[in-house]
Amino acid sequence: MKQLFVIKVGGNVIDDEHSLDSFLEKFSRVPFPKILVHGGGKIATEISARLGIEARMVEGKRITDKDTLKIVTMVYAGYVNKTIVGKMNRFGNKTLGICGADLNLIPARKRTGTAVDYGYVGDITASEIPAEQWTRMLEKDICPVVAPITADSSGSLLNTNADTIASALAQALCRTYMVTLIYCFEKDGVLQNPGDNSSVIRSIAPETYSALKGSGVISKGMIPKLDKSFEALHNGVTRVVVGNAMKLDELIHARSGTVLALN
Repeated sequence: MKQLFVIKVGGNVIDDEHSLDSFLEKFSRVPFPKILVHGGGKIATEISARLGIEARMVEGKRITDKDTLKIVTMVYAGYVNKTIVGKMNRFGNKTLGICGADLNLIPARKRTGTAVDYGYVGDITASEIPAEQWTRMLEKDICPVVAPITADSSGSLLNTNADTIASALAQALCRTYMVTLIYCFEKDGVLQNPGDNSSVIRSIAPETYSALKGSGVISKGMIPKLDKSFEALHNGVTRVVVGNAMKLDELIHARSGTVLALN
């Protein structure tokens, strides 16, 4: 069974051109097959501010009204996605920039049933992703670069969490591949002390995760990322690593960052 790398990049790496260039050079050396999922960085928030549209967040999650949906679609599926594809062309990879709405590659539904109305925000289910369409691309050595925009059955676009997309893709494809899921950002891993980048927790099992959440060591945006990581492991993904995008060469071999495992 071939190995597949599903790599998500986000955080400040997207916003800093030098960091993004350095990461993409490393990503270009990751062996095929591979998928890159990206977040949007701060660009959408900056453009919203220029247009006088207030960016509203609840517990780190963006409220996506109609105007915000237009902005994130233009930024994520347009500017950021095509910037990454353009940069990847320099390295000779066959790169295809897409979002979840293209070919309905990531079917979604509008989030409902929550105390907060998040607006045009999508939820996805790994079992509904057409794995065979992804496999056909990957078998042709095409590297999909995936923006976090999806669509529902009525054709409405939806802003969808990039961590969730990466986890769902990893789960959908683990019947065909041995999948390693890697979350890349500006930190060296999951930290014991958020202010100390050297305090990396090298491995986390489910019981350790519960204790770290209970003590407040792991909190805020790291919780949904790790929730999705353990969901992926429970559903057949081989390995999950969280770490520094500038150390991708080490992360793909689990020599750096935080490795998540079921035991």
